[in-house]
Amino acid sequence: MMKVHPNTLAAYLEVAKQAAMEAGDVLKKYFRKLDASMIEEKAANDFVTDVDRRSEQIIKNHIITHFSDHAILAEESETQTNTSPFLWIIDPLDGTANYIHGVPAFAISIALEIKGELCVGIVYDPIKDDIFSAVKGQGASKNGKPIHVSLQKNLNDSLIATGFPFRKKNIVDTYVKIFRELLNHASDMRRCGSASLDLAYTADGIFGGFFEYALSPWDIAAGVLLVQEAGGITTDFNGKNNYLKTGNIIAGSKIIHNELLKIIQSNDPNYFEK
Repeated sequence: MMKVHPNTLAAYLEVAKQAAMEAGDVLKKYFRKLDASMIEEKAANDFVTDVDRRSEQIIKNHIITHFSDHAILAEESETQTNTSPFLWIIDPLDGTANYIHGVPAFAISIALEIKGELCVGIVYDPIKDDIFSAVKGQGASKNGKPIHVSLQKNLNDSLIATGFPFRKKNIVDTYVKIFRELLNHASDMRRCGSASLDLAYTADGIFGGFFEYALSPWDIAAGVLLVQEAGGITTDFNGKNNYLKTGNIIAGSKIIHNELLKIIQSNDPNYFEK
């Protein structure tokens, strides 16, 4: 593990905040003002807008200005790899479908990984002007105030967040089985359409837990650190830490996470293969 002085981590966090807020201004400017020429379908039911690309370029430029030798992994561009132990993981607009249709639930997600370890994370909701942030070993906060995962003791009293596996239609039947059982046990279910916000709300104790299949690293990297630093647990469906590779993630307080893990494993006989 690379040792980084806390003051250095604070500097990285500040750069991430500045980048997120600058890009957030662009998202706010064009929200509900898109026309068809600004929208492109990358794959079936998977869209990108000119705003995604503008937001990403702003964030990348801001990071490169401060740390020209760092590597960057961003959703809408080729990975900029080098030998640097520093990797910025960026989603310039998490919740593009919401953004396109005028649903005010989307965010910017920026994380910094140092030698493979998540050390800094930002999830910024530009509509509410909420900044969720975390630094490894220093806790998580919302707008500068500490946050903590839910203290609920069981699923019956917890809201559980999820996302539909629209990129993997072959697992819909399995997903529906899991959803049905959770709906029978949890207080209620929510699908917001932005994994980074789902994880931020889980870190803030709004959701007791969250699970989703087949996400990308930029969807969840910052949110993972938020949950961990807010006292929660994040794993893949095997109970391991390969969620950034598999894209399958369970997050929440220890109690709720363990309940989610049991239900997912009991309803998905192939979870070890994913």
